[in-house]
Amino acid sequence: MKIKQIFDGDYGCEELQPGQKPKVSVTLVDDAGNEKLVSVEDDWLTENGLDVGSEWPSGK
Repeated sequence: MKIKQIFDGDYGCEELQPGQKPKVSVTLVDDAGNEKLVSVEDDWLTENGLDVGSEWPSGK
């Protein structure tokens, strides 16, 4: 699966709990065009060098 879109949702009035990291919604698409939506920490994407068009790590 590849990353089709990353949505950095600003959740407005919802505040992060202490120690909680901001999350983003990621739309994944496979070769058949099937889409899947996942939510991950923004820092995790950065640490793994993932961006739109990147191959999604298997097992995540």
